[in-house]
Amino acid sequence: MEEPHRRIRALHTASTITVYQAYSPEIGLPAVRDGRFPSVWLRHRMTWIKPSFLWMMYRSNWGTGSGQETVLAVEIDRDGFDWALRHACLSSYVRGLHPDRSTWQRDLKRAPSRVQWDPERDLDLRPLPYRSLQLGLSGAASSRYADEWTVSISDVTPLAREIRALVSRGDPDLAAQLLPQEKPYAAGDELLAHLRP
Repeated sequence: MEEPHRRIRALHTASTITVYQAYSPEIGLPAVRDGRFPSVWLRHRMTWIKPSFLWMMYRSNWGTGSGQETVLAVEIDRDGFDWALRHACLSSYVRGLHPDRSTWQRDLKRAPSRVQWDPERDLDLRPLPYRSLQLGLSGAASSRYADEWTVSISDVTPLAREIRALVSRGDPDLAAQLLPQEKPYAAGDELLAHLRP
């Protein structure tokens, strides 16, 4: 079956969805220890969450990028994630989806969350012909993410290193077995209608 061009793929349960972020150890390790983001984590800044593990590996270079040495799996409440989608705006203007550029700019400034559709990645971190969601949270969405939606925070840096080592050794089948089992996220079409170009 052909993969849709844009789809949310994620590890999820009936009540939660797992997203990924990468931080310096100064932020990541206390977050794992305490199950919440530390005070040095700035709630007023835009924070990007990624339901795709391999897209996070691409973005953080397997957790080796500067300031991205600790890869976190953040399990959040699905109601919160859906709220963020419902109140999101695409991060770039799309003719035909938005009435005009000025309307899109106004909506973008007001929206507490924004969406980018980025190429999904394979185990070699090469782009695939379909896209996965990246969700940016700011203002109310960022605060709710940290203070209300977060259910648990886990350090998946060792997993990232293990998968990368297997890929480097030429064992992609074993590496693939260790990947989080991401499945299509059954977000209603009404949640994504304004986010699909």
